[in-house]
Amino acid sequence: MQVGNGFFAFGADISGLQTFQPWAIMSDWGWKNDSLPAGLLFIDGVGNVQNITEADLSDARQELDLWSGTITSTFAVDGHNVTVKTYTAQNSSTVGIAIHSTLVQDGRLCLFLDFPWNDGSQKFQAPYVGYWNDTNSHTTALTAGPGLGENVLWQISHTMSAASFYTTLGGGDNFTISRVSPTTHRYRLVPVEPSSSFSITVGYSPSNSEGVPSVAEMALESISNWKSYWSSSGFVDVVSGSTDPRAEELQRRIILSRYLMRVNEAGFTPPQESGLVDDGWVSNRAQSQEGYKHGARWSKMTDPTGRSAPGEINELLIWQQPHPLVFAEYEYRATQSRETLERWQDVVYETADWMANYARYNTSTGVHDLGPPMYVVSEDTSPNVTRNPAFELAYWRLGLDLAQAWMERLGEEVPVAWGEVKENLAPLPIEDGLYAVYEGIESDFWTTTEYTNSHPALVGLYGWLPQTSNVSLEIAKATAERVRTTWNITNLWGWDFPILAMSAARLGDADKAIDWLLDPYYQFDDVGMPLGGAQVPTPYFPGSGGLLYAVAMMARGWDGTQGAAPGFPREGWGVKVEDISPAL
Repeated sequence: MQVGNGFFAFGADISGLQTFQPWAIMSDWGWKNDSLPAGLLFIDGVGNVQNITEADLSDARQELDLWSGTITSTFAVDGHNVTVKTYTAQNSSTVGIAIHSTLVQDGRLCLFLDFPWNDGSQKFQAPYVGYWNDTNSHTTALTAGPGLGENVLWQISHTMSAASFYTTLGGGDNFTISRVSPTTHRYRLVPVEPSSSFSITVGYSPSNSEGVPSVAEMALESISNWKSYWSSSGFVDVVSGSTDPRAEELQRRIILSRYLMRVNEAGFTPPQESGLVDDGWVSNRAQSQEGYKHGARWSKMTDPTGRSAPGEINELLIWQQPHPLVFAEYEYRATQSRETLERWQDVVYETADWMANYARYNTSTGVHDLGPPMYVVSEDTSPNVTRNPAFELAYWRLGLDLAQAWMERLGEEVPVAWGEVKENLAPLPIEDGLYAVYEGIESDFWTTTEYTNSHPALVGLYGWLPQTSNVSLEIAKATAERVRTTWNITNLWGWDFPILAMSAARLGDADKAIDWLLDPYYQFDDVGMPLGGAQVPTPYFPGSGGLLYAVAMMARGWDGTQGAAPGFPREGWGVKVEDISPAL
C-alpha cells in the first residue's frame, strides 16, 4: 500500500513501514535518490535483535482509509498487539509514523532507518530500488543539536557521487539514534520515555530542511486534503443503480485508480509509467526545443530540464505531441475562463507551431507528410520507412483544429502555416478498404505478428479521438472490427484496453466496451495497482489513467451524444455522474 501526495510517496508492507519488504520511498525531486526504508526493529528480553519475519506475525490486518490517506496496520508478535498508523504530509516529502504497543513500553520495539546505493543501471529492477551490500559506494553522516529546523532532533545526510540528500527526524516523541555499524548505513532509533506509544516524523529533502510538521499536524493535513480531493472533483458511481455483478469490480478499480493516480501522478512533473512506486521506467515528461526552428517539441521522456531521456526510440515518437492541446481544451471546458485561455496560450501556440513545422511538404504529391524517420504509437515499425501513419495523421488534424480554435477565442491571428498544413495533410493510408498503420506498409500486415502484438492505435481513430475531418466513420468502424478479430489481445497491456473500450462505446457497442474494461488480461491487484501484463513491469499507471478516461467518457458522454451514460449498456447498469465534462 502507499500513502503520498503526488510529489512524494511512501510504500508500506504489512507492518505499515518497510520492515519486511524494501518498498520504495520516491519523490519527484529525487533524481539520484533511492529508497530509504524505515522499519520496525524487534528486541528480545535481553536486548538482542530478533529476526522477526512476516511469517511470525499473527492476526495481521492492514487497512487504507482512502478518505484520510492513512494506513492502519495491526498484528501481534509473541502475543503482543502492535498498531502502526502511517501518514504523509500533503505539502512536503514527509512521513508520519505512530506506533502503539506494550512492546514499545518494554523496550522491545523500536525503529530502524537504512540507506541503499543505486547507480540507476537496472531499469527494470522493480519492485525494489537500491543495493544494500554496496556500502563503500556512498556515505551517510548523522548530525544532532539545535539549528536543524523546527521540530527537528536529528538529521542524516546521504551522499551518492556528487548528490546529497537529507533525512530529517523529529516531530514526535524524543528518541536516541545510533549507527548500527561503521560498515553499514543502518541506524537504530530508540524511544526515550517508557510509553506504549511512540510517534515520529521522517522528512526527506534535497537540501537542509527548515523543519518538519508534527505527526498530529500531518494527520489533520492529510484528512483535510483528501476530504477536499474526494469532495470537490468529478465522480462516477456505477454500483448503486446497477444489477450487473461486474459493477462492484469496476467501481473498485475506479476508486482505487483515483487514489493511486493522485498519490503517484499528480505532481508538477509526473514521473514515468511506474509512478512513485519503483523505477521500472526512466524519466518523466517535459518540454524540449530539440533544435527545431519553430515551436516546442514534447518528447516522450525527459529529465526535469527538458533533456531527452536515454532510449533509441524516444526522439522518433511524435504521437504524444498534441497531448497538451487536449489537456488545455479540457481545462477550458471546465472553466470557460479568459484566464485559462491566457495561461495556456504559449503552450498551445508553441505546440501547434512545432506540429506545423514538423509536417514536411511533399512536392510530388502536394501534401504535407509526417515522417520518415519516425516510430508509430506501437513502436514496432521501421522508422526509416514509416510515413504518414493513420493515427498520427488524425491526431495532428485534431490538434491543429484545437489550436486554431484557441487562438480565435483569444482574438489572436492564427498562423497561416497551421491552416495550410491542417487542410493539406496527407490522407490516411487505406489498404483493401481499411485504414493501415502507415503509408506503404506490407499489405499482409493484418496477419503479421510483428504488427499486431502491441498498442492497437487504429481503434483510436474513432474512440479515443473524435471523428476528425480526415477520417471516414465507415472505414474507421470496419478497421476497428478488424483489429478486434486479428490483434493478439493476450499480448496487450495498460491503456490498450481502455482505447478498445472507447472505440466500442463510440461505435455503439456498449456491452463490448464493458467487456474490454473488465477483460481477463486487464488486471488490477488487491490494492488497485495496474498490472503491467505481458510486456511491461507492474505497476503501469497509463492503465489507471486510461481506465478513468474511458469510464468518464462512457458515463458522461462525448460531444453530440444524448441521454445518460451513452457508453454503458441499458440493461444491468445504472450510472450516476458528478462534475465531469463531456469528452471531445
